[in-house]
Amino acid sequence: QLQASGGGLVQAVGSLRVSCQASGTTFGYDMGWFRQAPGKEREFVGSMGWRRSADLAGSVKGRFTISRDNAKNTVYLQMNSLTPEDTAVYYCAATRRLILSRMREAAAYDYWGQGTQVTVSS
Repeated sequence: QLQASGGGLVQAVGSLRVSCQASGTTFGYDMGWFRQAPGKEREFVGSMGWRRSADLAGSVKGRFTISRDNAKNTVYLQMNSLTPEDTAVYYCAATRRLILSRMREAAAYDYWGQGTQVTVSS
């Protein structure tokens, strides 16, 4: 079970960190972040493997970073220089059988958190 938290309201160019804590171990899991804005499809934000550095979508590269604390079974998404276009519900996801070519597909992940709302005001 994944529990996302840390969302909220932030002004443009501000920062926010959202967290995703697993109820069990994250050992061996690839962890992903996705987001879904109203009226839009869920889109890939980034992914970080157990032994693989983070991959980020082009729209957030240079502004967002992913990190993980394996001792706490937690993955973080640090978001800087936020814009209103980043407003969405952010979801974390996990899988132990990720096919790297499908890393950006939501269907490639087996477990999902409930989502946390991030709203960026202009």
